[in-house]
Amino acid sequence: MDEPVRPAATVILWRQAADGPKVLMGQRGAGAVFMPSKFVFPGGGVDPEDHAAPQPGYLAEDCARKLTLLVTDNAPAPQVLAAAALRELTEETGLSLPPAPQPSLRFVFRAITPPGRSRRFDARFFLADAGGLADEGHDFTAASGELQHLRWLDLPQARALDLPFITEVVLAEVAALLTGHDQPGVPFFDNSGPTPQFRRIV
Repeated sequence: MDEPVRPAATVILWRQAADGPKVLMGQRGAGAVFMPSKFVFPGGGVDPEDHAAPQPGYLAEDCARKLTLLVTDNAPAPQVLAAAALRELTEETGLSLPPAPQPSLRFVFRAITPPGRSRRFDARFFLADAGGLADEGHDFTAASGELQHLRWLDLPQARALDLPFITEVVLAEVAALLTGHDQPGVPFFDNSGPTPQFRRIV
């Protein structure tokens, strides 16, 4: 019997450095059930507390609209996904993205884990500029320890790590966005049915 698909949210935190953009990644533990030893972005499943404390103001209207497309009737509201993304970021890195005058989470990718995996997620990936963080986002002392070796990496360094396939694809998309390319709809790797499909959420 396949694992149920759990809604999830991931934050791709980036900052501009003198030698180009950098992204924050960490390594999952070797004993982790899901993607052991892989380098990933901070993120995880939506929890009940996220439904109880949705986070308005972090999503632009168009991003919120796209988060409501191609979803099941019981899908979390956009502000709940934002709450999960922000909570996971704080838990796994010790960093908290403060409210800003403009929405700071940009919905840039979605992927559903294929059947047959130990865990299955319907993951939404949010890109966020770390410019508003204190200390430029280098203080990880409050991190939970779920992600090890947290560090800022330039894009070629990140793509050379031991990454899950979907993280490689997301990084390629992020690299294009951070170098000024347009996104003709949010890419969506849809493994919800028997046949994998690639869609764009417009």
